[in-house]
Amino acid sequence: MEISYTHAQSQRVLKQRNLLVIVAGVLGSLCAILGLVTVTRDREIVLQPILASPLVVNSSGVSRQYLELVTRDTAVLTLDRSPANLEYWMKSVLDITAPSAQGKIRADLMKIVNEQRGSSIAQFFTIQTMELDTKNLRSTVTGDLHTIVGNKVVSSERRSFRFDWQYSGLSLKLVGFGMVTTGKEKDQ
Repeated sequence: MEISYTHAQSQRVLKQRNLLVIVAGVLGSLCAILGLVTVTRDREIVLQPILASPLVVNSSGVSRQYLELVTRDTAVLTLDRSPANLEYWMKSVLDITAPSAQGKIRADLMKIVNEQRGSSIAQFFTIQTMELDTKNLRSTVTGDLHTIVGNKVVSSERRSFRFDWQYSGLSLKLVGFGMVTTGKEKDQ
């Protein structure tokens, strides 16, 4: 009698174990499927800028509208400066810079800060046109670069500046920028 009772008890424990293994396998498979869906699914963040319509950024790439807005704001940030805001200017540019490019850009910005510190030279940029390449994450802004010494505008020249970008996750970061030079400007 004891053997048959022990055998029945063992059979019940085996059935429970087998059921537990099946449930664990199903749950593990479900977690793997959900993980795969999460990794491959496009992610979106809805941004609320001061625009007539909401702006959406997703992980599949950069939209033309988003690249235009970021380029516009970055052009104003990088090209409008005065001796009074140099530290803030440099910190703000580095905040939007990709970590891989921060060393080079920091060195370039430090040269500008050292040249401009203590002077009365300021500059501002008025955008006229913008060319966007969402595939290569490059944008070119053309406009008038105004230079001011003291309270007087001493020059206003048509210039083009190129901005190179890196898109990682849902973050668009600056990896390089500079003035576009043409043959005419090199001759002068």
